[in-house]
Amino acid sequence: MATIAVNPPQVALPVIPLKQVVPWALMAGLVLLLAMYFVSADQGAFSLVSGTGVHEWVHDGRHLLGFPCH
Repeated sequence: MATIAVNPPQVALPVIPLKQVVPWALMAGLVLLLAMYFVSADQGAFSLVSGTGVHEWVHDGRHLLGFPCH
């Protein structure tokens, strides 16, 4: 019985320059901070939005993440 040795093709991983990653990382960080603000702090001591609309939209998310809201 003969065996055939097959070499898999060599695949080079792409190199992503840091200059291309930084803007995306900053944008993602800002979006995450904004989401964290609305879930944790809005309608509290540092509220930027008047009324209870934002509070009602993120109410269940607050409880899910362990933030007290009442």
